[in-house]
Amino acid sequence: MQLNKDFWTKADGEEFQKYLLTFSKGEEKGAWEKRIANTALPAIAVPCKETDRIVRCIAKGNFLSFLNLELRENHTNVLINGKLIGKIKDFSEMQTRLIAYDKRADNWAATDCIQFTFTSENKEKFFRLAAEMLKDAAHTFVRRQGLIILLKLTAFPEYIGRILRAADSLEGETEYYVNMANAWLICECFIRARNKTLAYLLGGVNGNGAPKLNAFTMNKAISKCRESFRVSAEDKQALLRFRK
Repeated sequence: MQLNKDFWTKADGEEFQKYLLTFSKGEEKGAWEKRIANTALPAIAVPCKETDRIVRCIAKGNFLSFLNLELRENHTNVLINGKLIGKIKDFSEMQTRLIAYDKRADNWAATDCIQFTFTSENKEKFFRLAAEMLKDAAHTFVRRQGLIILLKLTAFPEYIGRILRAADSLEGETEYYVNMANAWLICECFIRARNKTLAYLLGGVNGNGAPKLNAFTMNKAISKCRESFRVSAEDKQALLRFRK
């Protein structure tokens, strides 16, 4: 099937669904994928390498036209849509589509699969978007997406302090998939900026009290650090003091 189209019609979308099924690994593998992702959508178990190849091919054409079809018949459709949204260069367009996408997401893979390209011009826009996403009390996976963006921004040392403040704002979070992403984020901050993160763990964001992280997030963050080969044996032992 030709994937780099100038325009996608409804008929093209129907053909695409049949095309996707030719890469399915079968019902048993689909049931495994559905269970791992914990999605309500059917799962057809298309291998990641095929999904990524398909995304690259679609992106060579008018992929916004493809996104306008809003194909959501199965979990693979959702992943393809998410990965294509991450390729939108116009930040405003990307933001609008990303938020709408995340509001409909029902699983962690839908948020975690998206790759973003950071530049000196858009890093601050991404940070502000992530911070706003954390405030969306109604949508679990909007909040998780915000944390995933912050996780990727840990590659830039100048953002670590602000990232820790953002993470600290989720004291009352109760959703498992948000708390897990936050724990992952704290762990990555520790790995990339040990001293700054250690100061946060000792004194909170303002240096005058303990972090506001809930017990689940704090303990999971410590566990992730202790499981990482990028954290020294001495630090793994020392981090135990912060368990709640």
